Amino acid sequence: MKRPSILVLGAGYGGLTTVVNLQKVLSADAADITLINKNEYHYESTWLHEAAAGTLLPEQVRYDIKDVIDSVKVKFVQATVEAIDVVGKKVTTDNGEFTYDYIVIALGFEGETFGIEGLDKYALSIANVKAARYIREHIEFQFATWSAEPVKDDSRLTIIVGGAGFTGIEFLGELANRVPELCKEFDVPREKVRVVCVEAAPMVLPGFDPELVNYAVSNLESKGIEFSIGTPVVEATPEGVKVKKGDDHFDFIKAGTVVWAAGVRGNRLIEATPIENMRARVKVDKDLRAPGYDDVFIIGDCALMINEETNRPYPPTAQIAMQQGESVAKNLKALMNDETTIEFVPDLKGTVCSLGDDDAIGVVFGKKVTGKRASFMKKMIDNRALFMIGGPMLVLKKGKFNVL
Repeated sequence: MKRPSILVLGAGYGGLTTVVNLQKVLSADAADITLINKNEYHYESTWLHEAAAGTLLPEQVRYDIKDVIDSVKVKFVQATVEAIDVVGKKVTTDNGEFTYDYIVIALGFEGETFGIEGLDKYALSIANVKAARYIREHIEFQFATWSAEPVKDDSRLTIIVGGAGFTGIEFLGELANRVPELCKEFDVPREKVRVVCVEAAPMVLPGFDPELVNYAVSNLESKGIEFSIGTPVVEATPEGVKVKKGDDHFDFIKAGTVVWAAGVRGNRLIEATPIENMRARVKVDKDLRAPGYDDVFIIGDCALMINEETNRPYPPTAQIAMQQGESVAKNLKALMNDETTIEFVPDLKGTVCSLGDDDAIGVVFGKKVTGKRASFMKKMIDNRALFMIGGPMLVLKKGKFNVL
C-alpha cells in the first residue's frame, strides 16, 4: 500500500512546527514527508527588527533547518515555490515538481504597500534576514557618509519608520537604543539624528491597552523618537516621503532611510489558486483546512481566523502559527487513520511588545506588565519558541540570556 505523501511549504514558525510535531506523532514508515523552503535556514521573524536596527547580528536570528528535523522521517528540499496546483495536487518549484496527498501551506507574509506610489522602490522592508542585514548596513552607511563628507547633509541622519503597529514600535525601540551607539561610533552629534514614526491611523498599537500604549510612546519620546500620528504617507521618493496633513495640506520629510512597517499580506501564490482569499489570506475552516479542499491546510500569515468574541481576525502571530502547526500535525495523523479532525482554538497566553533590549509592554495571563519585567517575559517567550522546535540544545545555542 502506497504511503501518503505530505508536502509542507515554508519553514517559518507554522511550517517548521508542523514538521517537528509530525516527527513526534508519526512513525518513519507512516508517510513521506517533504519540507520545502527557499533557504536552508529558519529565521526568527519576530527578531528581525533587532537585526535591522543592528542590536543583533543577522546570524543570531537564524539556525539551520537540518539541525531540528529528523532526516529519517523528513526530506528537506531547498527550493523556491513557483506555483501551487490544488486541483492537480502538484507544486512547481525552481528545483522540480512535487505531488502530494496532503499539503500544508505555510509560506509566510509579504509586505503590503497599499498602492502608495514609490514605496516598493524607495522604502526598505523588514521582510527577511537579508533585508534586515541590508537595512542595518544602509543606516550605518548613512552615518559613515555624513561623518566623512565635507559638506554635511543632515537628512542622511533622518530615519522614517512607516507604521506604528507591532513591528514598527519594536523597531523604533531598538533604534532608540542603537542610535546613541552609532553616534559614538561615527562621531555624530545626537541632536543631528531624527527618527520619525509616521502612521496613517489615529492611534499607536491598535488593540493594545491605552495605558500600555501611553507608556510605550512616552518611553520612546524620552529617547528622541518623534511620532506623527494620523499622517498617511502618499508617496515615497529617493529623497524621502510625502505625507498628508489635514484635508489638503502636504509635507515632505527628507530622509536618508525609509523603513516601511505598516502592513503585511499573505503569499501571492495563493491568489493564483482557485481558493477564495482576501489579500492572499484564506478564511480557513475550524480544523485549518481551506474551504472546499479537504487535503489543503493553510496556517500562519496565509490563514485568516476570526475571533468570535471580538468579531475581528486573530493577529498572525508566531504564538498562533506554532499552535496551528501542532494542531495540523494531529489532524494529518487523524486523516490518515480515518479519524475526525479537531477544531483549532488559539490558546492566547498574552502579548508582549519590546521597546528595546531592556524595556517592554504587554499583557501576560491577563495581567499588564511593563519595564524590565515585561522585557524578561519577552525573552522567555522567545526562548520558549526555540525550545518548542529544537529543545534545550537550540535554546543554549540561540537563546536570549541577557535578562537583567
